[in-house]
Amino acid sequence: MNLFDLTGKKAIVTGGTRGLGHGMAEGLMEAGAEVVIFGSSAKVKDVAADFCAKGFSCHGVQCNLAAPEERPRAFKEAVELLGGLDIIVNAAGIQRRASSEQFSMEDWKDVIEVNLTAVFELTQLAAQEYLKKEVPYGKIINISSMIAYFGGQTIPAYAASKGGVAQFSKTFCNDLASKGININCIAPGYMATEMNTALTKENNPERYAQITARIPAQRWGTPDDMKGACVFLASRASDYINGCTIPVDGGYLVK
Repeated sequence: MNLFDLTGKKAIVTGGTRGLGHGMAEGLMEAGAEVVIFGSSAKVKDVAADFCAKGFSCHGVQCNLAAPEERPRAFKEAVELLGGLDIIVNAAGIQRRASSEQFSMEDWKDVIEVNLTAVFELTQLAAQEYLKKEVPYGKIINISSMIAYFGGQTIPAYAASKGGVAQFSKTFCNDLASKGININCIAPGYMATEMNTALTKENNPERYAQITARIPAQRWGTPDDMKGACVFLASRASDYINGCTIPVDGGYLVK
């Protein structure tokens, strides 16, 4: 038996139209899963079509995760499209930057709503879906951040949201591990995605050089670097892994 084979598995990936979510969605499909990607714009249909053109089984569902009424609707639509659910990857997130003493309450609320509250609700909806099965089973993969381990700079809401995701995932583990549900987090390090454009070599060469010098791998991560950890946590290979956070950071945290 191939412990990493996801053939026949049904998965939802939020934020699947770009960046890390796109990479993880592709990784799940490469392992055999059928995937629904969530995206905030109509572009999600085009991205899903592109995946299908590569021979994968993918559907797109448009959902504004900042709108509470949208989340249960989109989740229900995804489960109906898939005919069930085995895996959810909560990868969607937003970023706002300002010095902590000047950080606006509007930005705080926006980040917390998408990065923490929406993730909690979708985690809860997935757990409820898994418990409906005759033999409860399912995988929940929440995307935290290495910022959950330290504070960062100019990102108080993001740090709070990612720390919160890691912590509530531990509580879900304590409540549901005995019922056949696995919930774990991945903590990406510095990734070459749109979210980090403010830190690129072109926009902030001094900070970029400082960050790169601390990464033992001597490079920033890419969406492809997220595939292995995601497939592992989505597969039978991780059935006895629960409540943990796995850094994918090129060694940044240990230097």
